Formats: sequence, C-alpha cells, structure tokens
Amino acid sequence: MTTHAPRRAVLLGALAAPLAAPFIANPAKAQTITLRSADVHPDGYPTVEAVKFMSRQIEEKSGGRIRIQVFGSRQLGEEKDTLEQTRFGVIDLNRVNSASLNSLVPETVIPGLPFLFRSEEHMHRVLDGAIGDEMASGLPRHNLIPLAYYDSGARSFYTRAKAINEPGDLRGLKIRVQPSDMWVSMMRAFGANATPLPTGEIYSALQTGVVDGAENNYPSYQSFRHFEVAKFYSVSEHSMAPEMLVMSKRSYDRLPKETQDVLRQAAKDSVPEMRRLWQARSNEAKAAVIAAGSQINTLDKAPFERNMGPVYDQFVRDARMKGIVSRIRETT
Repeated sequence: MTTHAPRRAVLLGALAAPLAAPFIANPAKAQTITLRSADVHPDGYPTVEAVKFMSRQIEEKSGGRIRIQVFGSRQLGEEKDTLEQTRFGVIDLNRVNSASLNSLVPETVIPGLPFLFRSEEHMHRVLDGAIGDEMASGLPRHNLIPLAYYDSGARSFYTRAKAINEPGDLRGLKIRVQPSDMWVSMMRAFGANATPLPTGEIYSALQTGVVDGAENNYPSYQSFRHFEVAKFYSVSEHSMAPEMLVMSKRSYDRLPKETQDVLRQAAKDSVPEMRRLWQARSNEAKAAVIAAGSQINTLDKAPFERNMGPVYDQFVRDARMKGIVSRIRETT
C-alpha cells in the first residue's frame, strides 16, 4: 500500500488547514457548526450510516445549526492516523474499533477478550449499562470523549488455502490482526503467527500471500472484498470487540453545554439504528459471499477457548480489571 501513501498525504495536507479548528462556521449563518467525522468503512456501511443518522438528528434538534460531515473509505487516513488527529482536535468525531484504544486505556481491552460475550444480546446488555461506561471512563484523559458503542459483530477467521476446523489448523499460519498487543497475544494462543497490518493493506497481503488469512465479521469480509482472495470463512466468533464513536475533547469542550447535550443524545439515539442496519447488513453480506463462492464452516469453539488462559493472564492482571470481567460474566 505504499503506492497510496502520497495520495493520502496530499489529501491530509489539503485538509490540514480547515480541520485545524474543531468546527467551521457557515458565513451565511454564523451559528452553524459543521463537525467532521472519520471512518475507514465506505458509504452504506452501518457505522457510516449511523453517524449520518446522528447528523440528521442533530440538525433537527438544533434547528439546522449543527451537522456532521462524514468522511468514509479512509479518506482521512487509517484508524491509527485519524485517532491521533482526533485527540489533537484536527478531526472532531471518529468511529474506531475498540482495539485501537487499547494502548491508551487498558480497560478497552476487555470487550475484545476472546469468548467473553455469550451472544450479541449479552454484549448489548453489558455495553449499554454501567460496565460499558466504566470501560470507557479513561478516554477523556487522552482527549477523547466516548459517545457510543456500535456493533462490530462476531469476528471469525478467513483464509486463503484451507478451512479452520481445529486449533492445529492455525498452527504456523500468518494471520492479520489489528495493531494491538492483545490481538497479537490472542493469535499466538491460537497457534498462529500474528501479523499486524492496517485495514487498507489486508487485501493485497492476502492476494500476494504476505498473510495466510485474517479475521473479521461478515460485513467487513464482504465490503473490503477480502472474499475474493480468501475463500474459506470459518465461523469461530472468537471476539465481539465493539466499535466506538469518540469525539475530540478539544472540539467537545468548545461547544456550549446545550449543544453537548444534543450531541450526546443524538449519539445515543443512533445506537439502535446502527444495530438495525448491522443485522440487515450482516445477513446481506453472508448471502453475498456465499453466492460469490466462499465456503462457510462452523467450528467447535471449545478447543479454541481452552487455549485462551494466557491471554486473560496477560491482560486482565489487576483486581479492577478482573472485577469487570467477573461482572460481565455474571450479567444475565
């Protein structure tokens, strides 16, 4: 993907000046505020459409004074880059996977832990309550305001050469993971060789054999067209690491209190809409990849789950983290 770096650099350079302020006033209407939001996913993807829904809610509730402009398809860069820009107030809003926050706030590791959530419904009950708030409570110290948890489905393996049915099938395979120590540790516990790569590099890495496989949900597998170069999709559902919508604290603090309240409520209102879109998109994506020739198999999770002890030992070390994990498991 080095061939695309100059294009991204030019784009970011062109945007740097207007984005330096957390919002842009419309000369025709001095009180109008436009907030900029980043996403690596394309138009039509549930997270992108959820932020657009949020924008419509804000415009309506503010009488047209506030809107959100969504830049999808990595227009503003990969998640690592846009997250830094968000922390500095260059970008106002950002949809990132919780794994991108792991190096900043240790508690954000927890929702991505392998086989922690029993189902998506269990995950929703946890994230929508006090536990979800607690796991995100450290973000403001890093100039990020947590606004909402979005679904990222259940992540499963997809590979170039063979299906995965048992832990031994992963031994020695190079599997792309998100740039996160926890994800590297998880793949090692599975017996695979973890290969951290940005999202934009996965397709070519699969195509050329730099990696043997990757792992993600059906919508990402389909929308990034990874099914074209990795035909075997093995349903392991090893993690339900959620997406998070965060806002630059610098941008947030410059808004009046009533505007902050409107923004928070609109983010909250966008969650059920995102989940509705997510379920429909997941079903469509699964049908599309099957029609395109992907081979789907469902593996027995138990042998994989038994190998995850070292991951929990490494990343759930203090009493507070252990307490959060216990409370999640006790949530009915």
